[in-house]
Amino acid sequence: MTSRVEPERPARHRRRTSRRRAVVGGLSAFALTGAAVVTSTMMSSSASAATTWPTANGSEAVSATILVSGTRDGGMKRYYGSGDLAGDGQEEGQDPIFRLADGATLKNVIIGKPGADGIHCQGSCNLQNVWWEDVGEDAATFRGGNSATYTVYGGGAKKAADKVFQHNGGGKLVVSKFAAQDFKTLYRSCGNCSTQYKRTSIFNTIEVTAPGSRLVGINTNYGDTAALRGITIIGDSGKKIVPCQKYIGNNTGAEPPTNGSGPDGTHCNYTTSDLTYQ
Repeated sequence: MTSRVEPERPARHRRRTSRRRAVVGGLSAFALTGAAVVTSTMMSSSASAATTWPTANGSEAVSATILVSGTRDGGMKRYYGSGDLAGDGQEEGQDPIFRLADGATLKNVIIGKPGADGIHCQGSCNLQNVWWEDVGEDAATFRGGNSATYTVYGGGAKKAADKVFQHNGGGKLVVSKFAAQDFKTLYRSCGNCSTQYKRTSIFNTIEVTAPGSRLVGINTNYGDTAALRGITIIGDSGKKIVPCQKYIGNNTGAEPPTNGSGPDGTHCNYTTSDLTYQ
């Protein structure tokens, strides 16, 4: 299947020399990370060497896309598609369970089966502690312009027959403390969208569990970049999962050809020390 979707569509420790320095250092570290630490629930269920998948706090059928502006906290409820949103296959053009307006935040949500086309971000967005139990078409699709920034912090996705994250618009995606199990592609910069962009992606502290085909797929001819940091790969002793697959993208809808793989310091930014196999 192509990655086309409908048109709308991140030292060494020194000996402590004084209590004051330690306190100041601690406050600085808190200031740097405080924005990312959203809720205690989120911290307890973020990706780690042994990811704990959450239990839903109730369920809600969704027959029409839920529009989100501002912040929506799902309280760890499971949302699943019904009626027109009951699809869970790879048919292109499905509607999402949630559509986020520019600048919106969705947090503490579980998307169940059927998952339709998951979440669409129309501009910059924040996904915090969002979990997909069985990915439908894609888990999340990012559609903003060149200045858009999308952040995914915590959460995880299972059973993605195609892609977890689909990047159709421009801008930068930052994914941290995320887990994926049984997937084909964790992230794909759209290879054949009618409007193409230079896309930036950063993946930090990620746990993936085989089976899987590739972590990221990017288009070298459009200047895409992907950085991989702190990646743990479980159950792939043969190292068959490709960390960074390069493609030559197009805007005609044709299937994009591959263009090599592996770190190059320009498009695929990582070293072997950034990957840990378990």
